[in-house]
Order: sequence, then structure tokens, then C-alpha cells
Amino acid sequence: MPQPVKLALSDGTVFEGQAFGAQGEAFGEVVFNTSMTGYQEIITDPSYCGQIVVMTYPQIGNYGVNPNDLESKGTALKGFLCKELCEIPSNYRATHSLDHFLAEHGVIGMQGIDTRALVRKLRTTGVMTGVISTTDLDNESLIRKAQQAPNLEGIDYVQQVAPQKGSTWNERLDELARDSHAAQDSAAGGRR
Repeated sequence: MPQPVKLALSDGTVFEGQAFGAQGEAFGEVVFNTSMTGYQEIITDPSYCGQIVVMTYPQIGNYGVNPNDLESKGTALKGFLCKELCEIPSNYRATHSLDHFLAEHGVIGMQGIDTRALVRKLRTTGVMTGVISTTDLDNESLIRKAQQAPNLEGIDYVQQVAPQKGSTWNERLDELARDSHAAQDSAAGGRR
């Protein structure tokens, strides 16, 4: 039986769905993204630090996750919502499913909700604070937590995502392309 999860917004709206990824509870600014592809880049993009991201494309996770397409070494977002999670990715480069990747990085995922209704609400009222939880499923409690969550404007997210020390990019783009072709050859059994 799927693990239930709820998202409560500071205006008192509650959405219910099925959990994937990590278990627990997190608060953040609820925002949306309309991209059809690039969910892995969104999840690992430091600019989403402290946010719960709602994807508008109906099915997410179909090409899995791979280490070559990470925007950063980890994740900074607090939650990831979609209409439907593809549980069996199909991509020769995939090393993990989206579910596994989010669990490994402590991000709570939620599927099975009306993402269109949520995005319409956000477009009408603007972004708002939300709480996503697999541990507390009481609507009143979650709404109270969303309303009492810390003001996100005062949090210094740059300090949370900035590297501790600088680095130099040495990899050439032709080397990245060669590595990609080698992976394709390997996936095709040495034939291309």
C-alpha cells in the first residue's frame, strides 16, 4: 500500500497524495516549474534551495537520474511534487530511479495530486509557504505548521548552497562528448 503524504499551504488548502523518495516532514516556499524535461537538473539546481517544486508535466521520472546531468553535488529543494511518477525509467544512462535518488538525498516526493489545481492557485495567489509530510497527516496540525513556519525571506540560502571553497573547471566539452559516446557503445554491446 502506498505511503500517504500531505501538502498543507499557509492559506489552509491541503492536498493528499502518495509519497515517494524520503519520508519525513519539511517546509518551504511552494513554486512550480513548467518544463517538460530536465527534472534532474531542477532537483539539483541550488536556486531551488528551500522550495517545494511542483512539476506541471503529467509524468516525471521516465528517464531516471544519472551523475552526468547533475547541476550540483546534492539537492537543495525540500519537496518535489508531480502528477504521476514513472517508477521504471528507460534510459541507458540512468543509474537510479527518481524515487531512489530523492530518498538517497532526503527529499520528500509526492505524486497523485491535481498539479493543475495547485498551479492555478499559485498563479492566482502567488507563491506561499507549505508543509509536506509523511509523518503528520492531520490537516489542522499541518495547516498550523504552514502558517507558523519561519519567514523564508530572512533565510540566507546562498550560505547553504555555496561551496566552501572555489574550484576550477578543467574538463573540455569534447571530453564530455567522448564519454557520452563511450557509454552509448557500452550500452549497445560495443556496436554503434
